[in-house]
Amino acid sequence: MTDFSEYIGMSTGKGTLVVERAPVSQFAKAVGDDSDVYQDARAAAGAGLEGIPVPPTFGFSAQNWGRWAELQPADGTPERNAMAEVMGGLLAKGGMILHGEQEFTYHRPMVVGQTLSYAGVVRDVYQKDAGGRTMTFMIVEDTYRDEHGAPVLTSTMNLIHRS
Repeated sequence: MTDFSEYIGMSTGKGTLVVERAPVSQFAKAVGDDSDVYQDARAAAGAGLEGIPVPPTFGFSAQNWGRWAELQPADGTPERNAMAEVMGGLLAKGGMILHGEQEFTYHRPMVVGQTLSYAGVVRDVYQKDAGGRTMTFMIVEDTYRDEHGAPVLTSTMNLIHRS
């Protein structure tokens, strides 16, 4: 088994994003949720929401939209890429990488129009023997915060490499 302890606590990057209406609405449609609250501000308000909310699993792809260049911090990209070093290094020797699971903790609603900062960190890297094969697990946590620094969403992802 390999010691990956140097990666625990390592930054996976940080940035700023604006929660945009079109991606939220299209994401809802893509996951088969046709609720009007994701399409119409009036329907969201009628449901007692402070704006058009994001669908529950939107955090999986939130960093793909609304990352305008002028909003990004100068120190947003870490010097080392923990995911590339660990998973890329293992994949170069063969095997496969799987998205093991994803967990979302909403501290309060994420809605269209919010500007959020996010920061990612490697929470754990460990290995297990699985019938003569080694499985390496990498747990990455991204936390999204509002303009006051209050958490809005914590997203925890588990990547798995199977040799």
